[in-house]
Amino acid sequence: MTIVNIINLLGGLGLFLFGMKYMSEGLNQVAGSKMKNLLEKLTRNRFKGFLLGVLVTAVIQSSSATTVMLMGFLNAGIMDLAQATGVIIGANIGTTVTAILIAIDVSAIAPICIIIGAAMALFAKKQKQRYIGQIILGFGILFFGLKYMSGENAMGVLKTNEAFQSFITSFNNPVIGILVGIAVCSVLQSSSAAIGVLQVLALSGGVPLNLAIFLIIGINIGSVTPLVLSAIGAKTNAKRAAFVYFIFNFILVFLTPLAYFDPFLNWVKSISSNGSVEVAVCHILFKVITAIVLLPFVPQIVKLSEMVFKPKEHESAMRFEFIDKKITENTTATVLQIGSEVERMAKIVRNNFVLACEGYLSRSIENEQQIRDNEELINWLNHNISDFMVTVCSGEIGAEDSEYVGKLFHVITDLERIGDHAENILNKTKQSIESEIEFSDESAAEVKKIYETVLELLDRSIGCFVNKKLSDFEELELHNLENTIDNLTLQAQDNHVLRLKEKKCHTTSGVVFTKLLQDLERVGDHAYNIAWAARKDKDLIRQI
Repeated sequence: MTIVNIINLLGGLGLFLFGMKYMSEGLNQVAGSKMKNLLEKLTRNRFKGFLLGVLVTAVIQSSSATTVMLMGFLNAGIMDLAQATGVIIGANIGTTVTAILIAIDVSAIAPICIIIGAAMALFAKKQKQRYIGQIILGFGILFFGLKYMSGENAMGVLKTNEAFQSFITSFNNPVIGILVGIAVCSVLQSSSAAIGVLQVLALSGGVPLNLAIFLIIGINIGSVTPLVLSAIGAKTNAKRAAFVYFIFNFILVFLTPLAYFDPFLNWVKSISSNGSVEVAVCHILFKVITAIVLLPFVPQIVKLSEMVFKPKEHESAMRFEFIDKKITENTTATVLQIGSEVERMAKIVRNNFVLACEGYLSRSIENEQQIRDNEELINWLNHNISDFMVTVCSGEIGAEDSEYVGKLFHVITDLERIGDHAENILNKTKQSIESEIEFSDESAAEVKKIYETVLELLDRSIGCFVNKKLSDFEELELHNLENTIDNLTLQAQDNHVLRLKEKKCHTTSGVVFTKLLQDLERVGDHAYNIAWAARKDKDLIRQI
């Protein structure tokens, strides 16, 4: 094999890998959000999860990408590990679609795909059409690269290479075969790509079926490498998902004896004399057998992963609970994690507001330290979520996700300000207790009424944000609630002036009372802003 043959081989491999990656990215952009919605609706039925895993991975053509997406969903709290395990098992079957296409050999239409795909990717006006062009172009480049690799000037020369043929003929060591498969897949970072290369090699007559079986098993074990690297230093759920993926692929080792079982080898060869088809049949069959064996044992696999990776005990609250900075390959899952983290921030803010107002009404500061600690956490989340969102937006992100993240910037700003007002209310409570400032029963009743109305508005607004939905009817009701808060605040201020004239309250208490009303009214404004972030029309962000 000359240097020219090696260059041709590597050139074809480069085209193949680039085409696969380019096509996969286009598929993710076109179908990623739809796949996300399917996975979000996943039930606890492991068999439905299995079928969804097959479908999702057949579309985006990467079991590793599907599993990374699941890691993100696990961290975002959208599904648990039992649900994700069924999907992971299905994902391993869905990824075999590429092998089927290669076995069919549609390389004859590769030039047409390149022409059409390039035209759409370069000249289409709509973004979705450009992504579809990217898929078609990637598909064409992928098969053009395969054809180039299998040509007489690349792998085809191995047919007549005596040294290579002698090595292959004498090769009968499963350990070396599996290790070679692991190494190849680890380098290519894609089991589909590694299987594709193996199919081309088998098509050229360079690999007998028994050796191909060793390599297939090794390639599938090697496909775990990207996930293991992603899970290093990641959250516990991500490690558990990677472990489940590893179990599925490692169990293929027990199928090694099939390489020595002549009835099985003869049966596969009877299907087709084409080496590429034989590799595809074994690849698919191994995946299906493993899925059938493991699917009934999902609960046991989950328990085993939980035993291996126990949850960490965190000393500090200043941390993300849902966002995992180690896993950002799938922007859709990452955006969901951000949404869950902001929802967590909203719950902390809501709790602080309630603690502060209840403390004012009961003239107690027993929750002062908790409120201060929560406020510190709120500020930390505001700063760090914002920084993380900037990082996410600086990469490739879909239009829908970009719009949602833009709204989250507004939401966390409003939440942080509500947290500030809660701390202000605490400070006024503390000031009134230390200065022995008394308030009339009428003013306390007014504050209680405004507080309860503001809390209702805040709860409903957070609900709209979490559900990503604000109907016109709900928006009108929330608008009326905000107007009610404004009217109650004005009425309380007028009543305060009357009490001053009638000498029913002191000027000092009046100053505290007036500023308290301002804090409550402003919380209502910010709560209403949060509801507006749930609107579908992005131009209607209302910022007070």
